[in-house]
Amino acid sequence: MTTLVEHPAADAAPGPFAAARVVAELQALAGELGETLGCSSVRGLDDDGLLQVTTALEGLGRRVDALRVAAAGEVADRSRPELGTGQLSARKGCRTAGELLERLTLVSGPTAGRRMRLGKQLRTGRSLSGEPLPPTFPATSIALATGAIGVDTADAILTALTPTLRCTDLDSVQAAESELVATATGTSAQTPVPAPADEVRLQGSVWKAVLAPDGSRPDDHAAVARSFRLGRERDGVVPVSGSLMPEIAGKLRRLFDAYLSPKSAPVAFHAEEDADTNREGLTPEQAREQALLERDDRTPDQRRHDVFAVIVDVAARAGEAPTIGGAPATVLVSVREQDLNADFGQGRGVGWIDGVDSPIPITAVKDLISTGGQQKVVINDEGRIIKLGSPERCFTPAQRRAIQLRDGTCIIPWCKIPAGMTEIHHVIPHSEGGETHTDNGVCLCWFHHRYLAASGWAIRMVRGAVQIMAPPWLETGARKWRAVTKSRTRMTDSVERTNVSRDDE
Repeated sequence: MTTLVEHPAADAAPGPFAAARVVAELQALAGELGETLGCSSVRGLDDDGLLQVTTALEGLGRRVDALRVAAAGEVADRSRPELGTGQLSARKGCRTAGELLERLTLVSGPTAGRRMRLGKQLRTGRSLSGEPLPPTFPATSIALATGAIGVDTADAILTALTPTLRCTDLDSVQAAESELVATATGTSAQTPVPAPADEVRLQGSVWKAVLAPDGSRPDDHAAVARSFRLGRERDGVVPVSGSLMPEIAGKLRRLFDAYLSPKSAPVAFHAEEDADTNREGLTPEQAREQALLERDDRTPDQRRHDVFAVIVDVAARAGEAPTIGGAPATVLVSVREQDLNADFGQGRGVGWIDGVDSPIPITAVKDLISTGGQQKVVINDEGRIIKLGSPERCFTPAQRRAIQLRDGTCIIPWCKIPAGMTEIHHVIPHSEGGETHTDNGVCLCWFHHRYLAASGWAIRMVRGAVQIMAPPWLETGARKWRAVTKSRTRMTDSVERTNVSRDDE
């Protein structure tokens, strides 16, 4: 077992003068390093010199990373929720220790979170009487502090062994820890060469299986490890990450299966390789037309995203959904009036969703308005609200129910998304004088509503009845207008555009 080495200086609370001296020394060290080796001078190194400098820099980086982890752990400890208004983060005007650390260091949220997590696990604690307590993983703590291992290796060891604390004794866990540290530093008899972090992670999973052959109380561990995070916008999309409990993942998989399976999927979520299925009971001509209209170039991941969009919409409209301030949960989007009223060909503006950093295109803004509504707010150049209009709902609940009853599902051929899970679309846009009337509204699923203009599908109303035309890339030659009936398993024969009177058009 590795012997814990106490560092008295770490237990003493440094005063302001000591902190100032440390900061000055670190700044001087950074300046000397910049003078000794600049980024541009690396190009002048020969091959052997480049490798030697890379190794030396990594050693220096490990020492710096150890200090970063220790500092982050201390910031987290002084920002404990039980401290109330005495939290360090609260006294500095931040909601959490993570926010404080991000503002201080300018690192990302995940980086700050990992440093705090490692710092809390590896720091020396104190008993109720004030006596210092060794960390749960002493070998990892010392190896990280001395620069023998890096943050990635320490994270791999703790990730593998922390769950085993629930189902085995501490001595066994610390024995496995010592073996993993020896593997990482090259001091093990079996591996005399230091192992990289990925190799340590693999060996850690083996030790985890040995220490906890029956698992680490799966229910308890899953409850603790469960998470769901929305990341920060990057390149126009918001990344999602987290860990689902098995039963929740099972439910979500079954929903995906129901939407994406060739036997049960609405055509909006069919894979192209499934185009030859579900042809029973159709004439050859109907089968050919169905195959024509079922083409879908989306990837499986994109289809799963669109399934999730439908699930979110349904949950938001559920009667049991909680309210915010007495009002239903509503997405707020701000957009300039001149951008909203510009002609379609000139509409190059964007809208901004409250709480999301990335803008959305003006077409998406108009889709949201068509589905929900709008309210005019006039703000002067000084930022003062000088006019507040009344909310304008596009379709009343009674109109929505009538349109849903008439259409039955999304009106795009063979798309079986139920009407209750669709959005109401203005056939003639409201900005072009289109009335908010049942004769001007149709049901479209999230996917077909969002990409209607790009897909090329055409929709028109003839005496209050819905007709559609397939896009040119689906139907070559003479394109046809098709009447849409309530039944989603049949389509009436095509209605030639030339047979419709000019008044109808």
